[in-house]
Amino acid sequence: MDFAQISLTIPDDLDVTRLVGVNDAFLRAIEERFDARITLRGDHIDISGEAEEIQILTALFADMIKMAEGGQEITLESLVQSIDLIRNGEFTPSILREDILLTYRGKAIRAKTAGQKRYVTAIRGNTVTFGIGPAGTGKTYLAMAMAVAALKRKEVARIILTRPVVEAGESLGFLPGTIGEKLDPYIRPLYDALFDMTDMEKGNQLIDQGVIEIAPLAYMRGRTLNDSFIVLDEAQNTTPDQMKMFLTRLGFGSKMVITGDITQLDLPRKVSGLKSVRSILEGLEDIAFIDLTGKDVVRHSLVQRIVAAYSQAEQEQ
Repeated sequence: MDFAQISLTIPDDLDVTRLVGVNDAFLRAIEERFDARITLRGDHIDISGEAEEIQILTALFADMIKMAEGGQEITLESLVQSIDLIRNGEFTPSILREDILLTYRGKAIRAKTAGQKRYVTAIRGNTVTFGIGPAGTGKTYLAMAMAVAALKRKEVARIILTRPVVEAGESLGFLPGTIGEKLDPYIRPLYDALFDMTDMEKGNQLIDQGVIEIAPLAYMRGRTLNDSFIVLDEAQNTTPDQMKMFLTRLGFGSKMVITGDITQLDLPRKVSGLKSVRSILEGLEDIAFIDLTGKDVVRHSLVQRIVAAYSQAEQEQ
């Protein structure tokens, strides 16, 4: 086993706390996940241990220094994600920092995990992309970010966001209000995500102009959607016929992203178009299927544990 030692110099104009964390919290988190010994001495970080781990840690600290110099905040959660990425050898964290777009608040939206990076790359490179995985993996949010970015770059003329309406206990016809008011609870999550990327006034203006359309899946029937970025959310609640109907709406110059979680079916008969479509279309050129897992959950560390607990319970049944 080869052992090595290296000393990394922290740039003079960099606040050391941003790199090592308050009370060296980041250093402790790194040491918990590696066998190497890490020591902070003034403006130097000394690392000693197995040569392979030294190489990984050198890449990690180099990336952290770049983040800090670029004004990006390092959090304990992002640090743990970076360690996982480097250990798996899938991507370097610097690749993940490629922005999809900046929100109106100036916040960068980007892939945060290896799975999310594969998902974003698939959307860029394919006409139809399926993003399948549990809650919190960024399936819909990243798809909508890609749609808004494509609209800003004038790659498409409009965005269409749609969801199937699955009635739970009450028929829509018996609910109070206009058809728009009846459908609002079903499509409200799409508005919420959209308004996180564009300010509400601008978003509503684009909706009024027809540049952005948010509508139930049933409204897609009989249409051909050209020059559009189309996102179908909650696709596990489509029937096989609805899925076929949606996919055949594809027109020239358009891109489709279909997202869903096959473990969260609300259909009465549990026959999901998202489940059946894979066996039919997988392997066709220009169509990608990306599976996201609990490792790609980025909402909150507790969500990851909840997803893992439910997965374990389902396996034991």
